Amino acid sequence: MTTVAQKIEDLREKLRHHEYLYHVMDAPEITDAEYDVLMRELKALEKAHPELLTPDSPTQRVGGKPREGFVRVPHSSPMLSLDNALGEQELRDFDRRVRGLLKDGEAYAYVAELKMDGVSMAVHYRNGKLAQALTRGDGTIGEDVTENARTIRSIPLQLKGHRANLEARGEVVLNQKAFEKLNAEQEANGARLFANPRNAAAGSLRVLDPGITASRQLEYFTYFLLADGAPAQKTQSEALEALKKLGFKVNPHSQRFEDIDRLVAFCKQWEEKRDSLPFEIDGVVIKVDSVEQQNRLGWTAKAPRWAIAYKFAARQAETLLESIEVNVGRTGAVTPWARLKPVNIGGVMVSRATLHNEDEIGRLDVEGGDRVLVERAGDVIPKVVRVVRQGEHRIPFRMPRHCPVCGGEIVRAEGEAVSRCINTNCPARLKESVLHFAARGVMDIDGMGEALVSQLVDSGLVKNVADLYRLTLDDLVELERMGKKSAEKLLANIESSRKQPLPRILSGLGIPFVGERTAQFLADAFGDLDKIAQADEEELQRAEEVGPKVSQSIRRFFHEKHNRELIDRLREERLPFKYEAKRKAGGPLAGMTFVITGTLPDLSRDEATNLIENAGGKVSGSVSKKTSYLVAGAEAGSKLDKATTLGVKVIDEAALRGLAEKGG
Repeated sequence: MTTVAQKIEDLREKLRHHEYLYHVMDAPEITDAEYDVLMRELKALEKAHPELLTPDSPTQRVGGKPREGFVRVPHSSPMLSLDNALGEQELRDFDRRVRGLLKDGEAYAYVAELKMDGVSMAVHYRNGKLAQALTRGDGTIGEDVTENARTIRSIPLQLKGHRANLEARGEVVLNQKAFEKLNAEQEANGARLFANPRNAAAGSLRVLDPGITASRQLEYFTYFLLADGAPAQKTQSEALEALKKLGFKVNPHSQRFEDIDRLVAFCKQWEEKRDSLPFEIDGVVIKVDSVEQQNRLGWTAKAPRWAIAYKFAARQAETLLESIEVNVGRTGAVTPWARLKPVNIGGVMVSRATLHNEDEIGRLDVEGGDRVLVERAGDVIPKVVRVVRQGEHRIPFRMPRHCPVCGGEIVRAEGEAVSRCINTNCPARLKESVLHFAARGVMDIDGMGEALVSQLVDSGLVKNVADLYRLTLDDLVELERMGKKSAEKLLANIESSRKQPLPRILSGLGIPFVGERTAQFLADAFGDLDKIAQADEEELQRAEEVGPKVSQSIRRFFHEKHNRELIDRLREERLPFKYEAKRKAGGPLAGMTFVITGTLPDLSRDEATNLIENAGGKVSGSVSKKTSYLVAGAEAGSKLDKATTLGVKVIDEAALRGLAEKGG
């Protein structure tokens, strides 16, 4: 009879196998849905038997606890940078130096690997299990990013068929599609855009919340295998094969060469083919294959003598920037772009380039009529690098005051880099508005996915979110892949959403800076959507956590006539505009502000927050002189130091529970 422990281990092995096939081999055997079933089954068993939970379980990739800083740790041996070969002649000079340092007539070979443009990292295994991950840092000391590295699916939590202590060094990368998606999200949120996939990978690896790293689709390609800081194999080519067998991802385009002419041809070939890859590469790394020969060739103070990086030429060209125009994105972000005189860059005719936002235009000091240097990197939209020569008749850029798509007002909130069309029903952003309105945790209209929303908007059935409540069975059954039963279920879900309370409606409107928490505070404070819509900025700031930035955003939203028309339509659909606050006035913690740091013994961060708020207190994310108490658990970091400096009283979970019952 199969025991629970055996069942759990069988599920883990199955999940590890399918993770390897999907994230390393790109050859999945099962669907995402089938994988999810296995994962849910394992989670349920581990929850029922917590004594059987282990750190290397596939369920433990994302720990969920934000860190408050990274610990610096020495490397087992230095992670040195490489000298560069800029062109064929410098590569041949490198070969001559290698030949001259070896014995006369001694045979040698090179391994050539594509130079992926990412972030170097060393991953350590103890007894075959992931123990630590370190960034390159200064080459001698790196930062411990273990919790973030655990979220990268191509890093095995447990080595395949091996229980030794090993170290795998490689590159953390972000593919082009994931990079474009991430920058689109950054732009939609008014956040700073990443300059290239390498910067995005670096930023994603070093965020303090592992959950953010997990969402960014990073991948890890390995190229060194070490034991006790030294090469674990006799040759580099053997090391690459060993890494594959251990379950790591290795770039499949590496080759071994005994002839310098063929090596040069390989480098030139990939310089021409670089755009065919899903990842950015900026060159080819060449290493002497034999580790014994590597040791004899030795190192300079900064780089090994047995390796070099053949760097590809930058793909840039000069052209005329004819004009600066704007595009309205799916979230209402209004993005300027450069219309260029067409120019050939790396075999592709380029006629437009991104300018990101007004601040970027100011930084570049670019105007219509200027000669500019344009850079193209892979499949990423080309960008203007700098002004080469100002035009005689320059045309300055001014962000339009009204949306070119719908005529709605364009605003740029204080502290934001992005200007936006604030009309929720703008055709350019309507699909995103409907998806947000229907989402789980907002209006909870189950079944309202991207494909369906696209059909509803494209067919003209939905011109604003209020139109959802006027859909009929006849409307829906005419859509693709929509049978009668599915249509009836969707209509029932739409009807059920009419009962969602005011905080959900407020959150669903898509007012910038008004999420679930702020919507709740507004509903508590005003109890009526019409009162919120009519309140001035000073009145709005009476609600908890609503400051000048948020109040200004709310006023602007309700000042826009298209949004007021939407409110009238939702009123016609009998959505509840009035709300009775459930939170009791006063309470044992009324008037007190708490900050939570570290890991509490029994309460999660959300549970501790609910405990405080239900007792009338407030929870803040930062320590200040106004903080009443800092609730500190295990691994408390910089917030504890700041509280001590400011003289803020520090308490533990037990003291918090006592205060919540009796007050301070």
